[in-house]
Amino acid sequence: MASESIFTGKSVDEAIEEGLRTLGITADRADIEIIHRGSRGIFGLGSEPAQVRITPRAADIFAGKGGEAAVEEPVAQASAAEVLPTPQQARVAIESDDDEAESETNEKFSPEEEAQLSAMATEMLGQMVQLMGFEADILADWRDPDADNEHRYLLLDLQGSELGALIGRRGDTLNNIQYLIRLMVNQRVHKWKNIVVDVEGYRQRRIDHLSQLAQRSAGQVAQSGRPLSLEPMPANERRIIHLTLRNNPDVYTESIGEGGKRKIQILPRRS
Repeated sequence: MASESIFTGKSVDEAIEEGLRTLGITADRADIEIIHRGSRGIFGLGSEPAQVRITPRAADIFAGKGGEAAVEEPVAQASAAEVLPTPQQARVAIESDDDEAESETNEKFSPEEEAQLSAMATEMLGQMVQLMGFEADILADWRDPDADNEHRYLLLDLQGSELGALIGRRGDTLNNIQYLIRLMVNQRVHKWKNIVVDVEGYRQRRIDHLSQLAQRSAGQVAQSGRPLSLEPMPANERRIIHLTLRNNPDVYTESIGEGGKRKIQILPRRS
């Protein structure tokens, strides 16, 4: 029988690469099973490494003299094993799982399923906020698509005193909390559902602010005839600017820049 070993790493790729390097074999000469994909934990706490089981192929274990392989002993394939020939294919498989999950955003839940998901998300968010040292009530409500969300979503609005730290600079902390809750809930139900976490209506106030900013900036561009660039914004905030000015007869918008420096440019329409 081929001897198997378990290896860990920060990611599946890293665990596989470490295992193959340690065993001195290439991926095409090993059966690779993902035991655990790892988890990031909550803000770095409680994170778990990825684990893979690597089993050298029997032909390499029982190779005879002169490099000729002895009769290969049949190796039973475990039905639950996930065999990946290369680290690159492992990465592709993970990305495919994410794409498939997001493609299910539009899948409708029954009222009973929505109620169950709402209760689960509320409990998880409550525990997270409590561990962070805050006390808050959570108002849960399913909402139809709006300016900030293309699909029906579950809104979890935190209510309480002195919760500003949960928002952070321009909503950065709030977005991190929202990401973690989405990840935790959607991994539990195995379907990607849009969950929005808010603190006392901060997101709606931000939408109103961005809409007003867009209108004021559009007026300046229409009057001066010169393009105007806004400060860098995340994708969801750029979308609000685009939608606000979509039907403006005097200006149009486009996104420029890359990564965290991507921003909106407002340009005059030429007659």
